[in-house]
Amino acid sequence: MSACTPRTLITGAGAVALITVALTLPSADAATGPAPDPPSATTAAQRAKEISSSLGDEGAGSYYDAENHMLIVNVTSESAAEKVRAAGAQAKIVKYSLTSLDAARATLKEQAAIPGTTWAMDPRINKVVIVADPTVQGKNLDQLRKVATSLGDRATLTHATTELRPLIAGGDAIWGGTARCSLGFNVIKGGQPYFLTAGHCGKAVQNWSGNQGGTDVAVTDGATFPGDDFSLVKYTAADVVHPSAVDLYGSAQPITKAAEPIVGQKVRRSGSTTHVHNGEVIALDVTANYQQGPVDGLIQTSICAEPGDSGGPLFDGGTALGLTSGGRGNCTLGGETFYQTVREALEKSGSQLG
Repeated sequence: MSACTPRTLITGAGAVALITVALTLPSADAATGPAPDPPSATTAAQRAKEISSSLGDEGAGSYYDAENHMLIVNVTSESAAEKVRAAGAQAKIVKYSLTSLDAARATLKEQAAIPGTTWAMDPRINKVVIVADPTVQGKNLDQLRKVATSLGDRATLTHATTELRPLIAGGDAIWGGTARCSLGFNVIKGGQPYFLTAGHCGKAVQNWSGNQGGTDVAVTDGATFPGDDFSLVKYTAADVVHPSAVDLYGSAQPITKAAEPIVGQKVRRSGSTTHVHNGEVIALDVTANYQQGPVDGLIQTSICAEPGDSGGPLFDGGTALGLTSGGRGNCTLGGETFYQTVREALEKSGSQLG
């Protein structure tokens, strides 16, 4: 093409739907015992995974103290705590193992997968936190309370004031018909350029443009929702530039790798409606029971979002972490958001950051 030909630049940030949910997580007591400081949350997450694999049934999850740069690993015995300290982390002895808490989550999935509910294991309080929105009433609420009670003090039930629901908004935005989504991350598959966004976006839109009513620049290659929440979208326009970066609305953040987050990690989100906001990871492996069906394995953060932010990127510096799936509240009064993990989306879509 000639030097005068305009080119469209699409980086990660932008939304078609925002799904609302709530998860209020109390703080935990401080852990005890000396431990060297991990250099970063990303390193702490990897170290936590390695340590946890050696603990077996005596492991009970982990989290990151961002203020003090400490990795805290929960265990159920002093012998396991010694292993944690020997590995360079701080140990906290708790009542319930991860196996026990996972069993509680399995019971909820089997007996109380009611639309309008969410649950996640909070390692800071060693409990499964269950949240019901205002639509959970009558027999459904009775059943949820019954199941929660059966789990004893492994679980706590709270109530949200806003409904768990999709919000379609008509972000760097990507458009399809009357729907709008945020681009997550540019990726490569088979040597060809693609991008990742939310699965509920790809379910709603087949052909994508960089502006409302504009020429198509990409087509949905595959979309998974519910279950997971990610879409792989293939670029079809040769004049589109697709850098490996996130739009910070005034600058750009280069993205060089993908990683799993850890509870307590400081993170950022970019979206086409509310742009860039900061917060921290509240919970991992969250289940959100949307009206369309459950989505498992989500990341939850303390960051707000609004309709139009769905599909946008969650990141820590140059590290890609997640794709915006849903949230509760807004960026005026505050809110929380949920994210599909990027590593899972890359693996299942056969793509890689590029």
